[in-house]
Amino acid sequence: MDAVITYVNGLDPLWQKDYEKRVGVSILSKRFRDWGTLKFLLRGIQKHMPFVENVYLVVSRESQVPEWVDKTQLRIVTHDMIMPAEALPTFNSSMIEMFLHRIPGLSDQYLYFNDDMFPVADCSVEDFFVDGKTAMGYSKTILCGSKFKQLAKRSDHLARKALGIKPSMIYARPQHTCSPMQRKPFEELYAKVEKEIMESLTPLRADNNYNQYLFLDYLLYKGLAISRRIPAKYCSLAITSASRICKFLANPDKKLICINDVHLSEEKFQRYQRELLEGFGAKFPEKSRFEL
Repeated sequence: MDAVITYVNGLDPLWQKDYEKRVGVSILSKRFRDWGTLKFLLRGIQKHMPFVENVYLVVSRESQVPEWVDKTQLRIVTHDMIMPAEALPTFNSSMIEMFLHRIPGLSDQYLYFNDDMFPVADCSVEDFFVDGKTAMGYSKTILCGSKFKQLAKRSDHLARKALGIKPSMIYARPQHTCSPMQRKPFEELYAKVEKEIMESLTPLRADNNYNQYLFLDYLLYKGLAISRRIPAKYCSLAITSASRICKFLANPDKKLICINDVHLSEEKFQRYQRELLEGFGAKFPEKSRFEL
């Protein structure tokens, strides 16, 4: 089993030039700022997920790869290796997710991480896959007031369409954590809805996009997934302090944590970043094989 991580460093000057040229507006720092925690995600994978063989880091360009990365161990995938040229450059994670299954050499079963998701206790294959099926928490939802929920509903409808199932007011919403994925069914799905995906490509998030839930919903409706929650904790920095998260890291009662970034004052961002780096450093003091 492999792992795939999407990563962006908004401080990279070459990336900033690409953004300004493509988008023509100021950068939304909250969405693209780097907390400096990528190395701890990698350390968590090595320590708590020994069944993971290869780890792929998906970035827009080589300049995005941190200097401390050992490229002989961490497999670097740039967007142009998996995405159509007409879609690039892109700064839309939802669009990047449409093409992750195209990573050369990717295993049939893999775990997809955003860079704000961390294994913090020992995991097993059975936490994510059971008898060849994806294990993922799914909830049934009607409301879709936010843009994210609207994309989730659109993704649900497209997954149903690919399988000849009528759309419904009720849509599936997968759990917000690292996602257990299956490459071969995704290749099958992509072939069925390539036209819709290609027509939805935008450099920034837009109302006509889909997201990774398209693939997870397809597994569910095709009978290749079971609805069972992954033992993970979700924390938003809007309501949870960095100090509380550090207490969890020291004594976790879940196997994974997602730390969702929000708009913060510069003072609070720097304080939270310092506290989280100290907490992760205490949790994972030893380098992983992915670091020089």
